[in-house]
Amino acid sequence: MKWNIHYRETWLHHTNPSLKLMVLILLFIVVLFVHNPNVLINFSFGLLLLFILYTGYPWRFLLLLFLPFFLVFVSTASSMILFGEGSTTWFRWGLIHVTEESFLRGMHLGFRALSFALLGLLFSLTTRPVRLFYSLMQQLKLKPKYAYSFLAGVRLIPIMIEEFQTVRNALKVRGVVHNGLFEKMKRYAIPLLSQSIRRAQRIAVAMEAKRFSNSAERTFYYEIGFSKYDIVLVAVLIVVTAAAYYAGIYYPYIPVEDVR
Repeated sequence: MKWNIHYRETWLHHTNPSLKLMVLILLFIVVLFVHNPNVLINFSFGLLLLFILYTGYPWRFLLLLFLPFFLVFVSTASSMILFGEGSTTWFRWGLIHVTEESFLRGMHLGFRALSFALLGLLFSLTTRPVRLFYSLMQQLKLKPKYAYSFLAGVRLIPIMIEEFQTVRNALKVRGVVHNGLFEKMKRYAIPLLSQSIRRAQRIAVAMEAKRFSNSAERTFYYEIGFSKYDIVLVAVLIVVTAAAYYAGIYYPYIPVEDVR
């Protein structure tokens, strides 16, 4: 199955995948220890700008990807806002109890979840799996047998989707009627599972023939290195983080610095 999603490559696509992965993991950890909602709001908006401007995808596709995570933001924030505890009551009706403290904690958790989602989207949309695993092998010394195994697994996903569509169309042509959920799962699962086992065995034999189990040094078709775009990546993320912290401390939207 072919995915015809056209995008333009930006400087984020040309950064070193391993460096990008390490920097974003570091930002994940930093966000975990930020308890100022003003800083999190600014940081989320900064990441949102990078997501819109530099992922290179059409805005409709970005909106489609962002919508589920926006729903996660709304559900995470609203659950804390509507059912949290606090001393300053704003609204009470049955089990619903909205307080000033619950509102602040809800916004804090919501924007933290949104920050995590945007960091993940930035990485996944601007990193090709092939470049990522080649970079992991070359920069982080990941063993080739593991890296190529993961690559083979990634390549199997669209093949399995295509086979599922083939089985579904074949059953429609034959006029097969499904008697219950179990029968439907059985008709799909058996051919898909058997094909996957045979394909996995062929891949394992091929990798063994290519001596992927050998510990000797290997050469690579793609040489992944560092470039000026890596400096730009680190500089931009430092500026976004510093600006979010500075504006959150000196120009706060909410007169609260810690919501724990």
